[in-house]
This record gives sequence, C-alpha cells and structure tokens, in this order.
Amino acid sequence: MGPLRCAALVLLLLLLLGTGTGTGTGGSPEPPRVVLALLARNAQHSLPHCLGALESLDFPAGNIALWCATDHNSDNTTAMLQEWLQAVGSNYHSVAWKAEEGPSSYPDELGPKHWSDKRYENLMRLKQEALSYARGLRADYILFVDTDSILTNNQTLTFLMAQNKSVVAPMLDSQTFYSNFWCGITPQGFYRRTADYFPTKNRQRRGCFAVPMVYATFLIDLRKEETAQLAFYPPHPNYTWAFDDIIVFAYSCQEAGAEVHVCNQQRFGYINVPVKAHQTLEDERVNFVHLTLEAMVDGPPMQRSRHISVPPKPLTKLGFDEIFLINLVRRPDRRRRMLESLQELEIAARVVDAVDGSTLNSSDIKVLGVDLLPGYYDPFSGRTLTKGEVGCFLSHYNIWKEIVSQGLERVLVFEDDVRFEVSFPARLQRLMEELEEARHDWDLIYLGRKQVNAEDEAPVEGVQNLVVAGYSYWTLAYAISLRGAQKLLAAKPLSKMLPVDEFLPIMYDKHPNEDYKRHFAPRDLQVFSAHPLLVYPTHYAGDSNWLSDTETSTIWDDDSKQTGWVGSQKTLRDPRDGGGYLRSASHDEF
Repeated sequence: MGPLRCAALVLLLLLLLGTGTGTGTGGSPEPPRVVLALLARNAQHSLPHCLGALESLDFPAGNIALWCATDHNSDNTTAMLQEWLQAVGSNYHSVAWKAEEGPSSYPDELGPKHWSDKRYENLMRLKQEALSYARGLRADYILFVDTDSILTNNQTLTFLMAQNKSVVAPMLDSQTFYSNFWCGITPQGFYRRTADYFPTKNRQRRGCFAVPMVYATFLIDLRKEETAQLAFYPPHPNYTWAFDDIIVFAYSCQEAGAEVHVCNQQRFGYINVPVKAHQTLEDERVNFVHLTLEAMVDGPPMQRSRHISVPPKPLTKLGFDEIFLINLVRRPDRRRRMLESLQELEIAARVVDAVDGSTLNSSDIKVLGVDLLPGYYDPFSGRTLTKGEVGCFLSHYNIWKEIVSQGLERVLVFEDDVRFEVSFPARLQRLMEELEEARHDWDLIYLGRKQVNAEDEAPVEGVQNLVVAGYSYWTLAYAISLRGAQKLLAAKPLSKMLPVDEFLPIMYDKHPNEDYKRHFAPRDLQVFSAHPLLVYPTHYAGDSNWLSDTETSTIWDDDSKQTGWVGSQKTLRDPRDGGGYLRSASHDEF
C-alpha cells in the first residue's frame, strides 16, 4: 500500500473516531457558552441555598460566565457573594462583579419589600446590562436566576437548552398556588385568570406550554433571530403597561415575536412566595424557612453552598421544659429530616427511641403488663389492636412517665412525620402566652390532629386560635402539662390498652363509645386544640411516600395476621381542610 493511500486511510479513521481537526465533526460538540446572571438584594436568608443549587448544575463551569450584581443591601448579601466568588470564581469562564455599597434603600421606597419606580428602573437597567454583556461575549444563552429561586434539579439548565425555545422557564414550586409564570394577560398588561393555570401548576397537564410571561428564573436562547430584539430597558417605544421589569420584558417578547414557554415535566426547584410591600425582611426569612421545610418533605431538599460561612442557629425550647421527638431507630431518614426541620425552626429537641412494636413478642408484652381493652375493635376496619399501635402507645406512655418522674411542668411532644405550618415557633409561643395570660387550666393541647366529627368546637375564651377539642385522632404533635401526664398515668391504661389516639378522647370524655369509657375514670382531662392547626402529617394513606408502622403491622397477639391501612379512615386526608397542602392567607397565584 502506497504512503499516500495509507495517509488517506489514517485521516479517514481519525475523522470516524472524532479526533479530526478540532471542528467537532463526528465527536462531542463543544458545550454552549452561557452567561448566568444573578441579581441579589437583601438575600442572605436564601442566598446560600441558591448558590448551592447553582454549584450543582450538571453543566461545565468553564462554559459559564458569571454576571453578579448586588446593591442597596441592609444585610450580609454582599459579603456572602464575595466569599462565594472568591471560592468558586476560578472554576468559571469569567466573572463580572457589580456591587454598589451606597445607601440601603431607594429614596422613594417605603420599606425593603416595597417596589418603587426607582427600584424597578434600577433592576431593569441591571438586567439590560447583563443581557448586553452576554451579547458582547457572543454567548449562546443567558440564564437569569433570582435568589429566591432554588434549582434543586441539577439537570435544569441542560433540560431547558434541549427544549430549543426562544425564552423558556422551569416551573418552580412554592408553598401556595404561586409560581413563576402567568397563563393569561389582559390587553392592558394585567394578570388574567385562565382555566390552564391550575392544571399546569398542579402538573395535571405536563409539557412545555406557551405563556405570555415567565419570571424569576428563565433561559434566553441568544442564537435565535427574534431574541436579538429583546430588551429590559428602556421599555419598548409603544409600551404603556405597568412600570415593572417582568411586564416590560413580557411586552418586549410579544413585540419581538419571541415565544415564551414554561416547562413542568419535572420538579425543577422552588420559589419563595413574595411578601407584601408593608412586610419586613424577617417575614421573608420566615417564609423561606417554611419553603425549605416543605422541600425536605416533598423533595428534593435544598442544599446550602459549602463555600459560604453560615453561623449555627441558636436553638431554644420555646418556653417548654423539654421537647421530645419520638422516632423508631429503623427510620433514620425520618429522624434526620425532623432534626433538620427543627434546627431550621431553631428548636432544640431530644430524640426518644420509640418502642418498636414489631420486635415485641408475647413474653415482652406480658412482662410490660399490656392487655387489650375488652371488646376493642378498630371502628373502620374491624381489626383489633396492632403491634405497631402497642409500640406507639408505649412510646408516648414512657414520655408521660418521664414528665412525672422529672417534674416537668410543660412539655412538647413530636412524632417523626410532622409537616410544619409557616411561622410555627412564633404562632405556638403566642398561643401559649395568651393561654397563660387568660389563666386557663389545661392538660393537653393538640397542635395537629384529625377532627373526627364535623360540628364546630367551642373557642377558648381569651385565647385566639384555640378551641375545646372534640373527638380527635392522631398524636403527631401536642403540648402536655405535668398534671395532664399524671392523669393519663393514673388511668393505668396498659392493662386495658387501645390505640393512644382512642385513649386520649376517652380521657377528656369525648369518645363516642360508652363501653370503652366505663373502663376509665375520672375522665376529666382538659384538652384544647390549636385552630387552625400548627402541624399536619407529612403524608396520608394512598400517597406515594406514605408509610405507617402502626397501620402496616401485625395483630398484637398474632404475628401471622398482617394488617394494612385498607379499611381504616384514620390515616386518610381530612377533606375539610387542605391537609397541610396549599394553605395560605391569599390563594392568588400571583
């Protein structure tokens, strides 16, 4: 074979293997060039989580140019961003940094959450500067990210690119009906309700949908001809709508013929519900803490950047003598989530290893003095007591014994499947303070429960958001006094056991079964309930992640008889409330 023919074959082989002349022919194409634009103001509560999510994006950092701006801060945002950029900046293609160390407020704003015209104008100018920067770099894309958007899905950027849209946003979840898109807009530029919003927000329909507006976090494909005309500032010459950056941009897209899309096929991340203009940075922080707790339950959870120094939160017992967290050793995931949730809420709790009913044999049960209440059967399924219910009762019983032996006046008890309502610590402390000022005696206060009967319950005089409890299920969270624990122990319940959430209503004389009640006297436990409730279960029977060690068990004295939740109404969602989901003072989606 001649030398020329050999050379030709070698060249052909190299081309087939993708090791040609650097054009990428036959090999892996060069990843697109992206500008990531991050604008931050008074964001120290969310910035560590936002940056942690950006670090985790599954995209080469060397192909991302960072453009970061911050101004008018009254918190530690600037220092946090500087610390992060110093740690990670060299990993990226380049870094553009714009910080204004001037005043902490705009001259025409009424507070840190008030959007004045000067604030809007400054934000639009900054976004336009970022867009011009990306065009000057000849970037393929620009990704705008607000610091209240947390992209927990590390495939978000590559997913958005693959959609081949001019402007596209990942649909972000929140604590309420709020998200980062509109489905309708009026000819005057105002929000318009449509039939498509809730099916899209709730993922009853999935896909990438054309919408008139996206905001907070979105990707612009700078390679497309129509996006060359997009602008944030100044507004389009024909613009007459509200002086607001997201509406100005929506109009610009409309005039340029650049279609806008939102995609909801996957869970991409979260967006914090904005507070009102009169509210404070602390209100916004509390909202964000609640969002992090919801993410821990629904997943995937948020992760802080390891490159930002965040001092540990001081933990308190909220005025209680002790706070117990009941958890099965074989459920470490629940223990971890609850401890992380309580830490976010700045609550100091002590873990108590639950009694594992599945490990109890007949000898153990006999030694403990446990016997079934004569005639007890589950009112819905017809089964008798389960070993899981025995373990649950003993776990609470052991805490009641410790309360009495230690002389603890006020105690808080959590099970490990709790979903907290927003502002939980402040609302609980306010309730307990009002109860003390009203000088009402109390033995037990449900913080979360399932109200069995539909009738209204009497309010407690002088205490807002507290009612006299009727027949209730669940013991997922409650406050209990020393006197309450003494009354429960004095009833000697182990020798006539039934589920703990049936025992408590008997002790405050609200249980409907007279045969059960005659085994216990006196039945004078003074029991109230928070209203609205302060906690809910993380999941309900039928949910994909639902798990119950009391329902899914075996009969207390017969391991051969398996039990499940089918037929039981206890663990089903209460149709009369939101069950811990999508509850807010305002149900508006914008």
